[in-house]
Amino acid sequence: MAKTMAAPTTRPFSAFEWMLAGRYLRARRKEGFISVIAGFSFLGIMLGVATLIIVMAVMNGFRKDLFAKILGLNGHVIVNKIGAPFEDYADIRSRIEALTGVKAAIPLIEGQVMVSSAVQAQGGLVRGIDQSSLSKLPLVWDNVRAGSLEGFDNQTGIAIGQRLANTLRVTAGDTITLVSPRGAVTPFGTAPRSKPYTISAVFELGMSEYDRMMVFMPLKEAQRYFSKGDEVDVLEVVVDDPERVDGYTEEIRRVGGPTIQVNDWRHRNETFFTVLEVERNVMFIILSLIVLVAALNIISGLMMLVKDKGRDIAILRTMGATKGAIMRVFLITGASIGIVGTIAGFILGVVFCWNLEEIRQFVAWLTSTQIFDPQVYYLNKLPADINPRETGAIVLMAMALSVLATLYPSWRASKLEPVEALRYE
Repeated sequence: MAKTMAAPTTRPFSAFEWMLAGRYLRARRKEGFISVIAGFSFLGIMLGVATLIIVMAVMNGFRKDLFAKILGLNGHVIVNKIGAPFEDYADIRSRIEALTGVKAAIPLIEGQVMVSSAVQAQGGLVRGIDQSSLSKLPLVWDNVRAGSLEGFDNQTGIAIGQRLANTLRVTAGDTITLVSPRGAVTPFGTAPRSKPYTISAVFELGMSEYDRMMVFMPLKEAQRYFSKGDEVDVLEVVVDDPERVDGYTEEIRRVGGPTIQVNDWRHRNETFFTVLEVERNVMFIILSLIVLVAALNIISGLMMLVKDKGRDIAILRTMGATKGAIMRVFLITGASIGIVGTIAGFILGVVFCWNLEEIRQFVAWLTSTQIFDPQVYYLNKLPADINPRETGAIVLMAMALSVLATLYPSWRASKLEPVEALRYE
């Protein structure tokens, strides 16, 4: 008795399924409208992914640059004295610097002043600091544009920011006057203190807010100018890992004793960095809607394709194609649009980020306008920092949405009955 041979079955995602999906992607003239929808879906996903990558890279770069500028000038842990003048700072400083992971403990005097030249006057912030501590701030020490910081302790000269120098129309070697409201006490009240100083150096930190108001003065001279005697205002501690500052604060409290108060950079800038983080998350959610809308276009385009190809589906089913094969054909068709669009968006976004500053300068030149004003955004260039993990998440999200968008139309195509599809043919 002859054995009945089983009909051969094709493997999932076989060559024939890819061939059919490719034919459906290359729409003929009568299916031009479907092709237009597919093209818009491709462009939507490409632009959505590229926009997401660019915006998130700029937000990351903005935060990273601000983080570097703020923490490059200010200490990571701030130590204050409670209830008494901070005169024993040298002893506490040596104990803190002996801790593992502490780079430096910098004694500081801070005070608000009016800075004036022969042509202009502006408010400024004086920071009294010694040369050894200033040399541990590469953001300042390595960015001197005029003059020199060598021998800073042995002079009465001061260092000012580039924007402040431009506002006052002065440079290294010129003389400016500092006026402090905390002067000598007289029978008629406190008289402002005014004293001329020679500019020994002009620095540029790259953050307009600091360059416009910061003034560095030798520590001993600051103690005399603000009538501090032998005390300082704070010790600013620089550590190896600012992100893990909690462990350092506990150790500093232990070695500093009960008379000190310890704070860290996160509390000083908490509102600022919280706003940046909230804005970053909101931008991600909003821009993700672009990718979602493009994915919905894939659904509408596939539904129209399924309706148009009803006769072809019926013929394939009668020739032995399984429901799974039909579903996979349309899944490949729709997913190809989304995946290729995602890859194209990834390439576009990364290339755009690599050339972001050049593009900004070109657009500014083309439109004769100032884009990314440093007076508003604090930084003097448009930063971009591509986070590989975040970029990978964006790409995976777009691909997942593209595949999910094809499931329902593909399922509908697989459920199409041959008899119903061919009834009116």
